[in-house]
Amino acid sequence: MTMILVTGGLGFIGSHTVRALLDRGEGCVLVQRRTPELPAMFEGAQVALEQADLADLPSVLELGERHEITGIVHLAGSMPWPPGGDRPVEAARQALGTLFNVLEAAQAWGVRRVGVASTIGVYAGVPADGALAEDLPLPMTSPHPIPAFKKIGELLTGHLAGETGLDVVTYRIGAIWGPLGRPVDPFFPAPQFVHAAARGTEPDLRAPAYAEDGIDLCYVKDCGRAIALLQLADELRHRTYNVASGRATTNAEVLAAIEKALPGTGFELPAGGTTAPIHLDITRLRQDTGYTPEYDVETATADYLAWLEAGNDR
Repeated sequence: MTMILVTGGLGFIGSHTVRALLDRGEGCVLVQRRTPELPAMFEGAQVALEQADLADLPSVLELGERHEITGIVHLAGSMPWPPGGDRPVEAARQALGTLFNVLEAAQAWGVRRVGVASTIGVYAGVPADGALAEDLPLPMTSPHPIPAFKKIGELLTGHLAGETGLDVVTYRIGAIWGPLGRPVDPFFPAPQFVHAAARGTEPDLRAPAYAEDGIDLCYVKDCGRAIALLQLADELRHRTYNVASGRATTNAEVLAAIEKALPGTGFELPAGGTTAPIHLDITRLRQDTGYTPEYDVETATADYLAWLEAGNDR
């Protein structure tokens, strides 16, 4: 059968994207650099797990000899890792090389569409006057390596899409939370609040948090479904799509949802906020795929807590 290659398909967002593709009748090929082991969540599904290094073009191209790959969802990291290593030039070359290899494989296989992950972080420095839309001009500077390399990736994919004729789509992904995510996120504290509530501990806050601080929180199951819809849409009118909830959620709203789902938690934060809450405009995503978030902050919080209370620790 035809398959969609999902890089990073065993990761946080990737695993939920694979689940959403499977739910829509698609088979998936997942790539793991180390010895692969299929997670229990995919047992019995149309999933093939392959060992390959995305930085090694021949091993990537060999995947197309074993599977009929008709699309690619590229979620694996395309930035130097770990940041601040002792060989920054080589690390940058390898990070961008994985993106080149994925696009070269896509061209060789004649795939229908390639999706490439970007981030809400590319909007850093853009005046937050209302929703952040995809056509806003972005500053050339970036406060962190992740948005810096995502901007580079967006420019490269846009150029190569025009040169090769590939249908390449970029996902600017919002603040994603939920099952399989990190219990401590350095950019927003919602996961810390939920994990602390489930464990009966104080939140592990790495930076000051205020009640009215907010960001476009998107539950990971909605995120995975949005990416699947973008991959499978008959026609897309744009190369860049915000993948998010389309609204800002404040820390106060998250704490209220936790209190409703698990009364007596009692977390409190200082009043006010350090910045105006931001959110992404998802008009393009809605119009071209019919996407509507299925989870609001209350249903997402309840689902996340239930997952943790069932014995899962991530």
